[in-house]
Amino acid sequence: MNNHDLTRRDLAVVWHPCTQMKDHEHLPMTPIRRGEGVWLEDFDGNRYLDAVSSWWVNLFGHANPYINAAIRRQLDDLEHVILAGFTHEPVVRLSERLVAVTPPGLSRCFYADNGSAAVEVALKMSFHYWLNRGQKEKTRFICLSNSYHGETLGALAVGDVPLYKSTYGPLLMEVMTVPGPDCFEREPGEDCEQVAERMFQVMEATLARHAHETCAVIVEPMVQCAGGMRMYHPRYLQLLREACDRYGVHLIADEIAVGFGRTGTLFACEQAGISPDFMCLSKGLTGGYLPLSVVLTHDQVYDAFYDEYTRLTAFLHSHSYTANPLACTAALATLDLFERDDVIQRNRRLSAVMAESLAPLKDHPHVADVRQHGMIAAVEMVRNKATREPYPWQERRGLTIYRHGLKRGALLRPLGNVSYLMPPYVISEEQIRFLAQVMTEGIDLACRD
Repeated sequence: MNNHDLTRRDLAVVWHPCTQMKDHEHLPMTPIRRGEGVWLEDFDGNRYLDAVSSWWVNLFGHANPYINAAIRRQLDDLEHVILAGFTHEPVVRLSERLVAVTPPGLSRCFYADNGSAAVEVALKMSFHYWLNRGQKEKTRFICLSNSYHGETLGALAVGDVPLYKSTYGPLLMEVMTVPGPDCFEREPGEDCEQVAERMFQVMEATLARHAHETCAVIVEPMVQCAGGMRMYHPRYLQLLREACDRYGVHLIADEIAVGFGRTGTLFACEQAGISPDFMCLSKGLTGGYLPLSVVLTHDQVYDAFYDEYTRLTAFLHSHSYTANPLACTAALATLDLFERDDVIQRNRRLSAVMAESLAPLKDHPHVADVRQHGMIAAVEMVRNKATREPYPWQERRGLTIYRHGLKRGALLRPLGNVSYLMPPYVISEEQIRFLAQVMTEGIDLACRD
């Protein structure tokens, strides 16, 4: 078996996600044979440093021995069982541990299969809560500009990235979208906290007008990942939590991409000192091994559904593989590694190396911004540095960086004109510096006219 053989077979039967398949007429895909640590290896013996954690899911490296061993043990006991009317030890242990490490007050865990499904659960649960409480007029949601929450229809509706959303507009519920606190849009002399406070005034006004019909506000805390790794100050979350309490509106924190240490704390909400009404988790939850997501909420929400069967207040939402024991076991092993290895403290050292390594790009003539929260760092290319005029998306400048990265042995997958690093936590300082060098080379190539 070699790369060419597997690619040929793939193109005959597989339709890949987030891909214009015609691209593969001139852009060969990369078949992967095995993974180990930060490395992926193809069938021809080439290695690629996984700078994007395989779509932001992998925390502790590929084929991590500790997680592998935990899954093997569980496989001999129980592979899966229905969670309706049944339970198992891995889901109970995982729920206990998630309640212990997430922000205070989150006390109930509802499981699904992936991040989009978790968002669907949170949206439905919020709406259904208000219905059970007799507030039938609450049917709408508020989201931020440039947000992304997944690609199922409910999750897509509360997002605001046209590339993913615009085609399906006729199928989507109508939501209210307010300008977000994106620090990239700061005015001269303004810092990120001031941007957050200024932009929150729009959210405040929207809540004042529409709280009576609003179920919840949904946000990605601190980093809008699929929206180009745009970042904002935690002050916005503090103001939003206070306003949601005042106006009687739920707060949904989508920590699917930013949870589990990505922003410098275990959960991004910690940096604002807030607890949301719903917290959606997935991706890093299982260390990148198996599909699993969870929505955590508090007892006030849980109690609104707790009643006699004949009252028909139960939350009738289910997935066939809800809380799969193998996935729960992978998640438990992932939490073990956080506790055993003092990951958050080590990540702070690694994030400092990342900042140091990317700092020279701030002076690049076609870089408008170098930004970072913890283990997420992004570099935004522009045509004109002074005016921040972007390169037209049709030019696909990021593709040049991607292709250069593969030639140099690095998996860099830019988001349009934004190149970023979001690596597994087992990466070394030397490997971070290598990725920064490759990214710089790629940006130089991409900006040549």
